[in-house]
Amino acid sequence: MSDISMAEIGKMKVGRYIVINGAPYQITSMSKSAPGKHGHAKYRVDAKNIFTGNKSNIVMTAHQHVEVPNLQKQNAQVLSVSGTTAQIMDMETYETFDLEIPEDLQGQVEAGKTIMYWEIMGKRMMKQMVN
Repeated sequence: MSDISMAEIGKMKVGRYIVINGAPYQITSMSKSAPGKHGHAKYRVDAKNIFTGNKSNIVMTAHQHVEVPNLQKQNAQVLSVSGTTAQIMDMETYETFDLEIPEDLQGQVEAGKTIMYWEIMGKRMMKQMVN
């Protein structure tokens, strides 16, 4: 499966993911301006970087296409925790790797527990605890 697909900006909604300057962003707001006499309707899209939290915005005509990152949600078991990093093992491939523990999950992530992580455009991030 490819890391990126294409979608028309006019069909996107708040909460969906797009690629801006080669990085994955989540759409936080969208506004549409009426078409001019000889122009097209335009969309202003405000978005937040999934990994850094930086904000960005783009303006495009409604029929233009944007890149959409393909998101894979995977479950993994926590093998060990060291500070703000956890060593985890994917429950399907048995691959082990380290992930940064987000602030909202610190104190909850313990060895033996199951977490969900996302893989987007070759990067991984811990998202939530699973039961």
